[in-house]
Amino acid sequence: MTTRNKRVALVLGAGGTLGAAWMIGGLAAIQERVGRPLGEADTIIGTSAGSVVAAALRHGLTPDQLIDHQLGVDNPAVPAAADFERDSGLHPSPPRLRLGSPRMLATAVLAPHSVHPRVLASALLPEGRSEHRTLRQYVQALAGAEPGPWPRHDTWIVGVDYESGRRVVFGRPGSPPAPLPDAVVASCSIPGWHRPVVIGDRRYVDGGVRSITSVDLLRNQQYDEVYVLAPMASSRTDRPWHPATRAERVLRQLLAVELAREVAKVAGTGARVSVLTPGPADLDAIGVNLMDGRRRADVLRTAQTTIPAALAA
Repeated sequence: MTTRNKRVALVLGAGGTLGAAWMIGGLAAIQERVGRPLGEADTIIGTSAGSVVAAALRHGLTPDQLIDHQLGVDNPAVPAAADFERDSGLHPSPPRLRLGSPRMLATAVLAPHSVHPRVLASALLPEGRSEHRTLRQYVQALAGAEPGPWPRHDTWIVGVDYESGRRVVFGRPGSPPAPLPDAVVASCSIPGWHRPVVIGDRRYVDGGVRSITSVDLLRNQQYDEVYVLAPMASSRTDRPWHPATRAERVLRQLLAVELAREVAKVAGTGARVSVLTPGPADLDAIGVNLMDGRRRADVLRTAQTTIPAALAA
């Protein structure tokens, strides 16, 4: 089977500012392995930070152009990577003094098993104040005239309905219609940090609340190769001395176990699934704050070495 005839899916997970930099650092190696531009992959799933990278690839940006953007090479067509920190910064603004989603809590009371526990926990957080103005400008610049065309190939942007707690896959048949900029901003809106995004008559938040990759969405599809980039999980970690850092590593390993369960569902279809997560060298570059844009260049350059090595192994 030629590379052109292979059905390929690319899954880009949640991970904040540094997760995006880490994924971008590995795209060129994956593209070389796939044998055709990643923007032509049969399906791309983007969650949170991954949704931004997905939109960029689908609108013609190459891995090299994304690397240049991350490293500050001027591109007058889109906002600079450093501009994104103006909206969110290193830490969230003080939230509003009200529950994020009383309606979701009511739903969970009436139907206790209808809402994923992590999603339900997000409803208890106070409503965030920050807004992704720069991100919206970035995706709008990629997409063109309002409301912007949805990419031609399957592009699934994952969010969470903040009223019902259900996962929503924008761009997939049967899902609520949404302009691409709205879908990406919703997918990146962290509960308690960012204000939920209103699309139609519903509010939506970060898809990573439900799953850090949502690779399990491919379980009823047929692909030859699936590549999963999961910046928030780690199957191999270092052994830091600081208790907070050590707790972060434990969380990463727990997320890796959850990710493995989702991947098993896709591997059962016969697809060859390549899962890439940050290793010890990546974790040293990332630190504990995934929104710390000051580490962007170090994270990207480290991934340019570690991800090709992981693929080769």
